[in-house]
Amino acid sequence: MSVAWSSFTPGAALAGGALIGLAASVLWLVNGRVAGISGILAGIARRPGDRGWRIAFVAGLLAAPLLVGWLAPGVDAPAPLTFGAGDALRLFVAGLLVGVGTRLANGCTSGHGVCGLARLSPRSLVAVLVFMAAAFGVVFVARHLLPGGAS
Repeated sequence: MSVAWSSFTPGAALAGGALIGLAASVLWLVNGRVAGISGILAGIARRPGDRGWRIAFVAGLLAAPLLVGWLAPGVDAPAPLTFGAGDALRLFVAGLLVGVGTRLANGCTSGHGVCGLARLSPRSLVAVLVFMAAAFGVVFVARHLLPGGAS
């Protein structure tokens, strides 16, 4: 899948980043909780008395794109992804690896990158550096070393 640079919308990216920061700040100020998605999802299963706000947070994540599509139907949105029959296994393995990685790192990119760095957490800084190095490495390998990659 190739994304053209012309699809980059700095205004939308800035607005989205500001909304993510605002949501993380409100959650921290109101609940004293970090907006790390893996921790929020894990808490739904592990903390029965603490489920309400977690379910509301996840519901908001799922409802937000639908709400934007309803309120601003003319806004260009990315085309839905389509998957072939062989991609289901690849997606499952990728999801499993992401889950294992978030457990090993004691958090996900949102928890470490958005909230941890804002709190000047050294552990989050190391985690984000590792996330980014791994991402750069995977993109390089996929685009330049594997057959069919973009050169």
